Amino acid sequence: MNDDQLLRYSRHILLDEIGIEGQQAFLDARALVVGAGGLGSPAAMYLAAAGVGSIVLCDGDEVDLTNLQRQILHDAESVGAPKVLSGRRTLLRLNPEAHIEALQTRLEGEALVEQVRLADVVLDCSDNFSTRHAINRACVATRTPLVSGAAIRFDGQISVFDLRKNESPCYHCLFPEDAAGEELRCAVMGVFAPLTGIIGATQAAEALKVLAGCGTTLVGRLLLLDGLNMEWRSIRLERDPSCSVCGRPSEGGEGPH
Repeated sequence: MNDDQLLRYSRHILLDEIGIEGQQAFLDARALVVGAGGLGSPAAMYLAAAGVGSIVLCDGDEVDLTNLQRQILHDAESVGAPKVLSGRRTLLRLNPEAHIEALQTRLEGEALVEQVRLADVVLDCSDNFSTRHAINRACVATRTPLVSGAAIRFDGQISVFDLRKNESPCYHCLFPEDAAGEELRCAVMGVFAPLTGIIGATQAAEALKVLAGCGTTLVGRLLLLDGLNMEWRSIRLERDPSCSVCGRPSEGGEGPH
């Protein structure tokens, strides 16, 4: 780190749990943020401000006026622009030294797996189950830590799935892909603006802890927020030995694929 970086990140360096080594880990890291909306906005902003050296921002949508109520990466002048380009401008204003890669696409197939493989941590800030399950499969296959968040109405949730740890479940263990479930969207259900900030910022915190190797992450726990009553709950999660995504063949599953 140069003198400017030592000064800029001094409040991290003063933390024994992070120090120079942890901050250097941030600077050397590559984070993949899937979704530049309500969750991706605060998540990416805190990663950039904290000094994560390379951030890949992926989203195929354009900024809509209805987004501005909660998606703080964007402003009124960004309406109609690709979210990733609007987001890139904001992140570079926060930290001109950060390398921000803007991918205006919905990552799928081998392209998704390749981006996940290149990343040190993945933040799932998407808003649909198909994307979440695709990201999970890629993270399981590449053993890349995944920080997953969701927010709708006044309810939020967040967990960390890190298959580098034998005891860690994957997203499919918690929400099986073939299970019947209603797809809830902000467009029809609504969402409390600060809720996305709380969950997205928590995703950034968990990602930074993963990168620095400090503290206890949310591996094996699902954190639930009732934003209307401001109550948090923590639920223990266990890996499903028969999970078709992360289950080991000897345990009845098909193994990562």
